[in-house]
Amino acid sequence: MKQPVRGAHGKPANKAKRKTREELNQAARDRKRDKKHRGNASGSRANPDVSVSKAGQGNKSKDPRIGSKKPVPLVADGATVSAPVKKVVKPVAAKVRLSPEEELAQLENSERLDALLDRMENGDTLSAEEQAWLDETLDRIDELMEQLGINMDDEAEDEQAEEDMYRLLKGN
Repeated sequence: MKQPVRGAHGKPANKAKRKTREELNQAARDRKRDKKHRGNASGSRANPDVSVSKAGQGNKSKDPRIGSKKPVPLVADGATVSAPVKKVVKPVAAKVRLSPEEELAQLENSERLDALLDRMENGDTLSAEEQAWLDETLDRIDELMEQLGINMDDEAEDEQAEEDMYRLLKGN
């Protein structure tokens, strides 16, 4: 191993003068001051400084935070972890306008109407909802028949009314 070159008096040539305690303290304070001002200013994460942007980027503002932007569910549902459900917007289709003849045929051929009328003839009681639907449907059929000029024979109505009255009186 090589020995350091010694000076004229037998002491190492590059040995520096020792610093005093005051000098050491001052140097430590300087280092601490420099270290304290290192890094970003307080609040710079929430309010980043707008620096001179490149001409190609334009006015795009980038989120300075790094990491995933995926929303995290705040309530744990056990093992079921799913992505947030997006509502599917269905286009509202305009109601198809049927001609009065088509609407009347559709109402007269309705299975629900037939079933309710059969239940009513058998003496079953209908719920309020079913009765309301039946009344609305029968009223609509009457309106459509008036629009189309279809009149039931008065005699047929009278006979029907008499049969209904007879049935009511006989039942009581």
